[in-house]
Amino acid sequence: MTQPSFVPVVEADQVRRAYQLDVPSIWTTSRPSELRGTRAPSGAFLGTPGPDQGFALKLARRFEDRVVLAPGEHVEDAISGCTAVAMRRAASYGRAPLIHDLTLAFTLWGYLVGAPVDLVAAREPLFRAASHHYQVQRTIADCVPESTLRLTPQQVADRLDDWRDLLELPSGD
Repeated sequence: MTQPSFVPVVEADQVRRAYQLDVPSIWTTSRPSELRGTRAPSGAFLGTPGPDQGFALKLARRFEDRVVLAPGEHVEDAISGCTAVAMRRAASYGRAPLIHDLTLAFTLWGYLVGAPVDLVAAREPLFRAASHHYQVQRTIADCVPESTLRLTPQQVADRLDDWRDLLELPSGD
């Protein structure tokens, strides 16, 4: 509402001129971290960006008391490694993580069902200190091929006896 002309306005209440910003210079992709091209880079240790991936950490806590561990394994390492797999699966679909992503990851690595003895032996050195090292989490997530990420948790559970067909372990394991 405008103010009538006969009402006096003190100097502090008068409209002041706005600060003018300089016109920005031309933008270039000259910084080292700038993405070039239409797709994010992909490869080992780069991860898979997706929406609201931190929600997987909240969902993973629901498995905390259901995880079956071998002697020497720690629940935090299992949660960290499986969460990385679940976030990768969710991002590959372009959505936030769901409980099914985590169910697939925990089932795939044998933390929910009776895992084959050789799977437990293979996962133990891979998951060691996963809760403390990002590179270990990325390695675990990169062991799961895209074809396995497309399976349902029940399909993974049904095929767990042939777990070597579902995973691509790093050489030396």
